[in-house]
Amino acid sequence: MFRLNLKIAWRNLWKNKGYTLINILGLSIGMASCILIFIFIRYQLSFDENFKNESRIYRVITSWTAPDSFFESPGTAKPLPPAMRNDFRQQFDKVAAIQGGGGIIKVKDALGKEGIKTAEDVHYAEPDFFEIFNFKWLEGNPRQSLSQPNTVVLSDEMANKLFGDWHKAVGQSISFKNELELKVTGIIEKTPENSSFPLKIIISYKTFEKQAGPSLTNWSSVSSSSECYVLLKDGVSIEDVNKSIPQFINKYYQKGNISKEGHRFQPLRDIHYNEALGNFANKVISKKELYGLAIIGVFLLLTACINFINLATAQAVSRSKEVGVRKVMGSLRRQLIIQFLTETLIITVLSLLLGCVLTEVALPGMQSLFKDHISFSIIEHPIILVFILVLVIVVSFLAGFYPAMVMSGYSPALAIKNKITANAAGLSLRKILVVVQFAITIMLIIGTLVVLRQMRYLREKPLGFVPTAVALIDVPSDSMAITRYHTLQDQLNKVPGVLSSSYCSAAPSSDFNDEYNFKYNSTVQANFQANTKTGDENYFKTFGLEIIAGKGLAKSDTVKDFVVNETLLKKLNVVNYNEAIGKTIRVRGKTGIIVGVVKDFNNKSLHEPISPIILNSDKESYTTIAIKLDRKSILPAMQAIEKTWNKLLPEYVYGSNFMDDKISSYYQTEKIMGALFKVFAGVIIFISFIGLFGLISFVATQRTREVAIRKVLGASTIELVKMLNGSFLLMVFIANLVAWPLAYLFVSKWLATFSYRIDVNVWPFISAMIISMTITLITVSIRSYRAAVANTIDALKYE
Repeated sequence: MFRLNLKIAWRNLWKNKGYTLINILGLSIGMASCILIFIFIRYQLSFDENFKNESRIYRVITSWTAPDSFFESPGTAKPLPPAMRNDFRQQFDKVAAIQGGGGIIKVKDALGKEGIKTAEDVHYAEPDFFEIFNFKWLEGNPRQSLSQPNTVVLSDEMANKLFGDWHKAVGQSISFKNELELKVTGIIEKTPENSSFPLKIIISYKTFEKQAGPSLTNWSSVSSSSECYVLLKDGVSIEDVNKSIPQFINKYYQKGNISKEGHRFQPLRDIHYNEALGNFANKVISKKELYGLAIIGVFLLLTACINFINLATAQAVSRSKEVGVRKVMGSLRRQLIIQFLTETLIITVLSLLLGCVLTEVALPGMQSLFKDHISFSIIEHPIILVFILVLVIVVSFLAGFYPAMVMSGYSPALAIKNKITANAAGLSLRKILVVVQFAITIMLIIGTLVVLRQMRYLREKPLGFVPTAVALIDVPSDSMAITRYHTLQDQLNKVPGVLSSSYCSAAPSSDFNDEYNFKYNSTVQANFQANTKTGDENYFKTFGLEIIAGKGLAKSDTVKDFVVNETLLKKLNVVNYNEAIGKTIRVRGKTGIIVGVVKDFNNKSLHEPISPIILNSDKESYTTIAIKLDRKSILPAMQAIEKTWNKLLPEYVYGSNFMDDKISSYYQTEKIMGALFKVFAGVIIFISFIGLFGLISFVATQRTREVAIRKVLGASTIELVKMLNGSFLLMVFIANLVAWPLAYLFVSKWLATFSYRIDVNVWPFISAMIISMTITLITVSIRSYRAAVANTIDALKYE
């Protein structure tokens, strides 16, 4: 029976090749988009899922609460891990510290000469870290390999890079930061790409403790690169642990601070999805984005299914005789439903095959957009096959069930007499579906226009400094490098195309934002924290910062003068900025005089407001030299800068990036959103309008005689086109009215995530209406015109 149904279904589909092609094309594009979205979401949801005790692993988060602010960091004070290990021994199986860092790695060749010199990220980890996280050890074990100072464990990939073969690495030595000789004592398997812990070089934590000095006991100093992880004991809930946190805070933290410290525990599976806290891999995507992608995928599939339903129900009248004959011959309604669902299944399977091809074609583009490895391997990820099978069943049911019910329900007597007509309910449903389909399309058009406008606003908004043509070069901060700072800067300033240069801890806008309590005018304890930055006397000139009161920083290697921004003085209720000049500030244990006020500049992304900022000079905290370049000679200047660097600092590795690129990286998520909206809005527009073309083609065919009679009675071609177009334009107009409030809610909520944003005005909505109405008019008019100019004799010769 199934073979017979298949044969009949194939004949019917072949008979209506045009409509079959439209359905396959629409469904295949929709299914390909859904598959792409699914494999991307599957990849993102797979982060950190393979650790044995993932449900019991937490990261300790530090927070500071002030009267008008709240700030969180993934970092912890360095004495916290041993304190928690002691105070929470009844609740935690393991507590481990891990510290991020970086430096120059050198390896000598067989002759004792320098063979490899490379700048790499490193991590200092306690042995317990590898008992919390079950990384695969190829050689060694955490208790033996990381228990002593000056020992290091490598990933097999890094060991291959440094020694050619990881099997030969254990027992060898590497030089780190030109200061330490580290012995390789273990090898771990390369961490997968879907991990928040890209561990390649793991140095024993005791090595870090030897270098850290007083900070090991300092509870007020917190760096975001100092993280702590805990493993709960079986049967212990995190709520039980949280009850003991206030007691822990009272025991170890100084009382009376304006900003109150606090701690919470972040689940391991939340680390990849928390944009505010980040992770060592710098791979973060919010679950809101994943939900948004999933909704777009549903919209795409729904649009394709609506196409199918509209065309199938429109064709139903033309197949009434077939239904009547089959019923007279004894077919049951159930058998007819199965027959029509079989046709839908064939179209869905053909669409799936084409969709898989389209997925493979589009996959490199999606990998490039997200900069992630996205695999379409069913063998590697069987869940993809499950999704595809579910997709076929769902699409077949959604697209085929209603048309099958309509066609199988025809009266055989009326069907054989050819007296079946499109009932009002069927027409109404088609109109509703067209309205829904175009409402979805219009919402995406509006969303795309708003996202693109906001992105343009972010690119063009003045930031309070000039990021253009500023190169940022990381500088080493060891004692040997510091002695060469002045020589290096003098030589770089002589390079043709270099306008100015400045040593600093961070650029005006940076990922590195340290917040500290401070005292103003000696005695006034501020009720908020300030963002601190260090830079030399050329900092303001190099970045184009404007001094609006007093002067900039004087040439000095130590903390002596301070410059503050407008926001800090406003929060201190200082109206006349000149009154602040000469007042003292004490921050980070150092006291100095305010010598100037800098005009407000954005120190973070435009998602966030401007912070209160304190700037000063401090040679020991410099990590970067910023170089302002002449735009006309950037390339030769950068080549000369690298040459000068290698001449003066041959022991170190040169690396640079541009301020523009750093600013741009803040909005990577928005860029991706903009690209996705453009692509998927285009896809939905295409699906909608090929469906619209198929529908108007069928309507024109059904009304051929009516058009011919009207033409004989004197109707003009324009009048006939207007008659055929009218209902479609009305439906698209109604779709705009439906889409506008929904789109407004969406874009308003999205824009609310930015502290600086465009105003939502009427133009994106008007533009979406013009675009949708214009494309509808063109699409429908092409087919309507063909029907209107057809030879009337062909339509009426048998009447």
